[in-house]
Amino acid sequence: MSTLTTPRATPPARGNQVRRRIPVRLRKAILVTHALSAKAWIGIDAVSAVLVAIGWVRAGDDRTAVYRPLADFFVVPLLLSALAAGVVCLVTGVLLGPATKWGLVRHRWVAVKPAVNVVACAMMAAFLGPIAELGSGAQPLRDIWFVAFLAVAAMVLLSFAMVLSVFKPWGRVRA
Repeated sequence: MSTLTTPRATPPARGNQVRRRIPVRLRKAILVTHALSAKAWIGIDAVSAVLVAIGWVRAGDDRTAVYRPLADFFVVPLLLSALAAGVVCLVTGVLLGPATKWGLVRHRWVAVKPAVNVVACAMMAAFLGPIAELGSGAQPLRDIWFVAFLAVAAMVLLSFAMVLSVFKPWGRVRA
């Protein structure tokens, strides 16, 4: 038999690239979970930003009509769901990294995404305290700027992470 028709028992070596073998179905399930958790997290941020904006636009005492439900009902579910989505996104990303050609820290854009994830989680946790205080009606209007900034900044960070996933900029990390 010629070397052109002889099947190889193992795939050719790709430099010193090491990949963990994950079954294709499991890898796709992890990838879907990763994408869904990221999108859910962006959705949670968008809803919270819209509620803050509605409260900001309303005049006088009606403002607390929006912030009180946001503080009473939305803070705990928001915290739990956003942090759960963030943790799921981080864990699935770390699981996918070594199993793909992109690696975990082989490319700069992949290395930046976990940092963005952690910062967005911290911003979400910082967002919840002022919302709870605004819901009581005791906080002045100046705190709404901080709340609005955190809601929009977290959404921008998560969108940036998604853009990194699509465009894959910056190339490889030098060893």
